[in-house]
Amino acid sequence: MIKNRASRSVYIVLLCVAVSMLGRTLGFSSGILRIDAAQAQSGEPNPAERARTAVETLINRLRGRDMPAGIEKANGNIEATQVDVASKYPGRLATLTVDEGDEVTAGQMVATISSPDTEAELLAAQAKVLKAKQAIAEAVARIAQRKSDLNFARTDYDRGKMLIKDAYISQQMLDSRRNKFETAEAAYVAANAQRDEAEAAIKAAEADVERLQSILVDLVLVSPRSGRVQYRLARTGELVAAHQRILSILDLKDVYLSVYLPWDVTGKLLLGDEARVIADPIPQYVIPATISYVATNPQFTPKSVETVEERQKMIFRVKLQGDPAVLDKYYRFVKTGIRGLGFVRTNPKIPWPEELAVKLPQ
Repeated sequence: MIKNRASRSVYIVLLCVAVSMLGRTLGFSSGILRIDAAQAQSGEPNPAERARTAVETLINRLRGRDMPAGIEKANGNIEATQVDVASKYPGRLATLTVDEGDEVTAGQMVATISSPDTEAELLAAQAKVLKAKQAIAEAVARIAQRKSDLNFARTDYDRGKMLIKDAYISQQMLDSRRNKFETAEAAYVAANAQRDEAEAAIKAAEADVERLQSILVDLVLVSPRSGRVQYRLARTGELVAAHQRILSILDLKDVYLSVYLPWDVTGKLLLGDEARVIADPIPQYVIPATISYVATNPQFTPKSVETVEERQKMIFRVKLQGDPAVLDKYYRFVKTGIRGLGFVRTNPKIPWPEELAVKLPQ
């Protein structure tokens, strides 16, 4: 019994020391948390109960269970919108100008793909354009010749019709002149058709050239957004297939914290409401955010989410979007994948507590 009492006294003293250290860390007065050593050794239950209550209060405060009424807290992961740079056409990756971690701007060239077959097809299409242009020039000259022949044959035929009235020519000669006129007219129509065909051939060849040129343009890969290269998924010299991803880029100006909240909280949230985010690596700063998305369908609590207490099994995903002005200034310091705390208000009129006032690096 004596040994058990001594062990209990030692446990109480160590518990008091831990409470005192936690109290000094969170700004509590040392006098409030101090427990008289003599009382601890006396075995009275009151000091132990007081110490246990103080520890639970500190732990609850750290866990956020004692947030002011109307302020809800949830854990989540900081994420950013991810865009992929992919090859639209197959080929060999000729150059890759960026690496993982590099920052890129929208429209910046990040890679090129070589396609000798496409380049050869382009040369052939350009040759077809030249050939079609020559064909249309010949058709235009042929039309002029056929028109001249048609005018002569028409005049000759009209003259024959006048001469046959006075019997100066025979009916056979008039029929011959009419036949020449009809032949010349048919040749003129055919020459015009050849010109139309040559014009269509030019348009087809020029369209093929534009198509191949657009392919060569698409073989120069550019970044669709400004951001940071997260993954490099191919190496220089590799053969890439159509639609194969080359790079993954994070848009560091489109950053948000995904949290999961129960229905009785999400039902009171509105898009555009203010929110607060505290990232685990920098808990001294409070980042402003807004509610940009509230899921319409519930889901089960993800295993990776540490809920304060398991009151409801079904929860809703909520996105806390980072302030664009803040992200524009501090985007270089953004790190995705880290955990953080998100705070929302069930009533916009509830004031934010002092510890959740916006605080940013200077």
